[in-house]
Amino acid sequence: MSVLLMRLAGPLQSWGASSRFSRRSTEAAPTKSGVIGLLAAALGRQRTDDLADLAALRFGVRTDQRGVLLRDFQTAHHFATGDAQPISDRYYLADAVFVAGVEGDAGLIDDLLAALRCPVFLPYLGRRSCPPARPLEIDTDHEHALEQALQDVPWQAAPWHQRRRRHDQQIDLEILVEATPAEGGGDSLRDQPLSFDPLHRRYALRGVRRIPVSVPNPAALPVHDPTSLLEGA
Repeated sequence: MSVLLMRLAGPLQSWGASSRFSRRSTEAAPTKSGVIGLLAAALGRQRTDDLADLAALRFGVRTDQRGVLLRDFQTAHHFATGDAQPISDRYYLADAVFVAGVEGDAGLIDDLLAALRCPVFLPYLGRRSCPPARPLEIDTDHEHALEQALQDVPWQAAPWHQRRRRHDQQIDLEILVEATPAEGGGDSLRDQPLSFDPLHRRYALRGVRRIPVSVPNPAALPVHDPTSLLEGA
């Protein structure tokens, strides 16, 4: 199996898994349905197309920069009639950065990497109003499993955020990875896509495991060895 690694960074992101009616919430990390939708768009697939091959990919995400929860109070009017539409609260993650990965057959993974580099439809981070700020693709990993591939990626937080943590040599992060049926346990989230058809969207539950990891901080201040001062005296 191979892994495609993606950088999800932008001024705003929104990854809803349980939004209903006038309240459009966001999860704290990208959802599988949102990332699979992004990949399907890059491939040029229509919402009514079969997505079984993409839904079968195993998904994981690492939170590199949590960002700040932002609430947007929205009003709207119908374009044709001018009638007022329901007032809504929409939530976003501002200045967040994530590393997402999908694991599957090497051929499909390579096709997805090519699609991200030259997408058919414009990719966005959960909602159309949330374009990515940096290139999405990081690389492919044809040697390691999803968990290891996500752990090995260098810290992708913004430079200003890395400098803010300059006194920390190592940064503690968290990986949310799709649990296999044999593993069981963990959390569950209804973001397993079954259909993106606007007339009949369907999502199933999937298991999620949390894995703590530690990565080096490339902006960390040098560590001074006190013994070197004694040797030079």
